[in-house]
Amino acid sequence: MAKHLQDTTELHNGVRMPWFGIGVFQVEEGDELVQAIKFAVNHGYRSIDTAAIYKNEASVGQAIREALAETGLAREELFVTSKVWTADLGYEQTLAAFDTSLNKLGLDTLDLYLIHWPVKGKYKEAWRALETLYKQGRVRAIGVSNFQVHHLEDLMQDAEIKPMVNQVEFHPLLTQEKLRSYCREHGIQLEAWSPLMQGQLLNHPVIMEIAGKYGKTAAQVILRWDLQHGVVTIPKSTKPSRIAENADVFDFELAPEDVGRIDRLNEDRRVGPDPDNFDF
Repeated sequence: MAKHLQDTTELHNGVRMPWFGIGVFQVEEGDELVQAIKFAVNHGYRSIDTAAIYKNEASVGQAIREALAETGLAREELFVTSKVWTADLGYEQTLAAFDTSLNKLGLDTLDLYLIHWPVKGKYKEAWRALETLYKQGRVRAIGVSNFQVHHLEDLMQDAEIKPMVNQVEFHPLLTQEKLRSYCREHGIQLEAWSPLMQGQLLNHPVIMEIAGKYGKTAAQVILRWDLQHGVVTIPKSTKPSRIAENADVFDFELAPEDVGRIDRLNEDRRVGPDPDNFDF
């Protein structure tokens, strides 16, 4: 179990991925984003998650360059993720989208590249492109996002390489038990987006009560719960105080009964689209 902000999990291909990172969903290009990522890296974060559709890869790249220059860290010490959008799914289109993302980021390689959503009839060709990029050494790990069990089963019928990561909506009201156990059985690392349910869980009475018991915030309790379930987590924030607070989850452990209480909050409730029913 992660004991430190820079602790890593080993993906099934041997690549090590930090348990904890910063997400930049819904943060526009610009100085606020650059400063947030630089603060995070200075604070000890080593993982940054973006996507083509966030339209902020250029600022993420700028922040990475400035952070490396200021800290003296090597590029290899950061773990950078991006994702191919639904409009670019297809073999040639996905290869081109990868080049576009790399150019915007100003990087030679990515650490992780994901298929953002499982568009029916399109994700297998996109996966073939990811396998090509992986074999070429242009990306260190490949995976998917928002894939349900049946999507994974379908993908793996034809895949040469098994996804290393599945990034999905995961929080106390959406505990994804079936998907979690499937990914565990198949050596696919689960990663949580919207771990705090876009802030909707920060006043939840059960979580607040547990937080009081540990002298922690509701956010810290939820992020700790992620880690204790073996789920990589990437909370989003641009506020330095919140970025620091989110990462302060390595000095306590939730008792099994408190993990269980949080597990029982599940309502299969989503804040994002349903992977079985989306139209983009």
